[in-house]
Amino acid sequence: MIYEYEGKTEKEAIEKAALELGLERDQFDVEILEAQKNSLFKKGYVKIRVMPVDAPDASYVEHDNRMYESNTRIVADPLPQDEFEKKLLEFIETVIEKMGYEGKTEIVFREPQKTGIKLTSPNSSILIGRKGKNLDALQLLANIYAGRLGHEDMRIILDTENYRIRREETLVRLAYTTADKVHMSHNSILLEPMNPFERRLIHTTLNDIPDIDTKSEGDGLYKQVRVLYKGVR
Repeated sequence: MIYEYEGKTEKEAIEKAALELGLERDQFDVEILEAQKNSLFKKGYVKIRVMPVDAPDASYVEHDNRMYESNTRIVADPLPQDEFEKKLLEFIETVIEKMGYEGKTEIVFREPQKTGIKLTSPNSSILIGRKGKNLDALQLLANIYAGRLGHEDMRIILDTENYRIRREETLVRLAYTTADKVHMSHNSILLEPMNPFERRLIHTTLNDIPDIDTKSEGDGLYKQVRVLYKGVR
């Protein structure tokens, strides 16, 4: 999969790519697509193309406060085992087709009240969307449809290109980096809007760090987490 990023400098664009993809610098190749130097009337910027190298396969498992835990792999028959799974996979593929894209789905894990689905598509970066919002929307539709099929208690987890695992790793690093900044400056930092699972991950990661506290702010599904200093100033 190929991604594109922009920054004021090549270094900034690469750092942005590494943060969002959850990869180390040696885990992706970079191609400069466009570069513009600072001038009197225009600000400089660099546009790069990023190609991950030997990306690992997805791993899926439930955790109390996380969507996935990457150190354990659950193997499942990828083919639908009953009418419910068949209709669910067909529904997701039909939605993607009506969006104008290609996509194939398969089962990656089964639990009593949770089913994991892997989406494979040449348009996965678009289906993921910015900060995973398109993927979250597709997952929400899949859960609503599962409820209409009589499986209201079944939670559907939809992933593609290992996005959710990479996103978790990125958020854990972001949590620790932010906590360090807050601890040094004693000033609070408000993070980007996140869905409930991502916010819970931030709260849980920083829960036991001395002098650091977190709270959610805002309304709706995508709230922000504020990281605060609670020690003696």
